[in-house]
Amino acid sequence: MANANRIRIIGGKWRGRKLAVAPSPGLRPTPDRARETLFNWLAPHIAGARVLDLFAGTGALGFEALSRGAAHATLVERDGAAVRMLRQHQQMLDARVTIAHVDAQVFLRQHRAKAEENALDIPRWDLIFLDPPFDSPLLASVLKDIHPCLAAGGFIYVETDAEFSHPDFATHRASRAGNVHYGLLTQLAANAP
Repeated sequence: MANANRIRIIGGKWRGRKLAVAPSPGLRPTPDRARETLFNWLAPHIAGARVLDLFAGTGALGFEALSRGAAHATLVERDGAAVRMLRQHQQMLDARVTIAHVDAQVFLRQHRAKAEENALDIPRWDLIFLDPPFDSPLLASVLKDIHPCLAAGGFIYVETDAEFSHPDFATHRASRAGNVHYGLLTQLAANAP
């Protein structure tokens, strides 16, 4: 990260472009080293992918995915200042994103309700980013409700301050950068769509 107020896109067509960081309490952008490792892992899977970032913050993960060839990103963020910054980034990059100004859990409840109404006509994402505030119980709660969102064979990226596992998911890859633990999860066959 260049400084505390900017984060750079590290690869793809927007490589080197800088995204402003909204002055929002608890906003913690994913470290460059973790993003670089993550997108190396995802290199064979990113082209044409549909991406969902449930705690978008700066949008660094979603915009990085688009820079590297993802087809579309849905960015979900509840903080108004961060949403305004996401819209500025969308315009600056002319990016194919949908920005939802809503709490991640509300977004998931709404998505699940749509799935129950018409399971054939709801979006599913190939890659879902989950990077909630470290001091919250949101990660386990969100993973419980994420199944209708994930496409068959899709990946979920998680970022926490401690090693993490969940009974409904297998760890595909995992690593650590300083005190940040991160990894890719896949659905166990019993939970797949």
